[in-house]
Amino acid sequence: MKQTSITPEFVEIIPDQLVEGVLYISEKYGTALHKCCCGCGLEVVTPLKPSGWKVMREGGKVSLAPSIGNWSFPCRSHYWIRRNQIVWAGAFSDQMIRRVQARDRRDIELHIARVNAQKAETQGHVHQSTDQDPGDRGFTWGDLIVACLARVKAWWRGRK
Repeated sequence: MKQTSITPEFVEIIPDQLVEGVLYISEKYGTALHKCCCGCGLEVVTPLKPSGWKVMREGGKVSLAPSIGNWSFPCRSHYWIRRNQIVWAGAFSDQMIRRVQARDRRDIELHIARVNAQKAETQGHVHQSTDQDPGDRGFTWGDLIVACLARVKAWWRGRK
C-alpha cells in the first residue's frame, strides 16, 4: 500500500531489518535508507553527499532532496519526502528517466570540477606566497567555464 508519510530515525548504523514507513538516516556514514514507499518492500538507498541527496531538518521533520526515482525497481515509483510527507510524482517515460540520469551524471561532474577548481585556486594562492608568477594559478579556460557554470546552476536551483 502506498505510504503518505514517513518517520525519520537518526541512527549511527542502519539496522539489518528495515521497518516500513521509517527513514533511517546515518549522518556518520552519509546514507539514508527506507523501504520503497509504494509498498513493494524493496530497500531504497540514498547516499548523502554534495552531489547526491541531502537531508534537511525542519523542527523534528525531515525532507530529502532531490526526489526518489526508483527507476530500476519493477514499481518504478517516484516521490519526494517533504517534512515527513510522501509527495507522489507522476510516472516517467523511459526517455524522461534517461534525461534525469544524464542530468544527475552532469551534476556529479560539475560538482567534481567545482571542487577541483576551488582546490586549484587555493593551491594557486599558496604558490603566490612562494615567489611564483601571481598570474599562474594552474587554471585553464575550461576550469573557469566549469566553475562559472556550477555557480550559475547553483543560483538557478536557489530560485526554485
